[in-house]
Amino acid sequence: MSTSAGRLKKTVSVTLEPALLEQARSQGINLSAALTEALKREIKKAEAEKWKQENKRAIEELNRITDEHGLLSDDYRTF
Repeated sequence: MSTSAGRLKKTVSVTLEPALLEQARSQGINLSAALTEALKREIKKAEAEKWKQENKRAIEELNRITDEHGLLSDDYRTF
């Protein structure tokens, strides 16, 4: 393990298509950085989806209330 910016990193193995690996290398793409950013995006997307599922009933209830009573700001809208 090495440290970078005060954080520990772990070495892992990944399997890639040989042509994809060669293209990435020829473009000078840092595989660790690219994978890190891709994983961050995927984790954020998965967490958002989990949140939506966990809060689905509450969102549906808020939408029902809004449909029935409108928004509090409806009287103040100028558009």
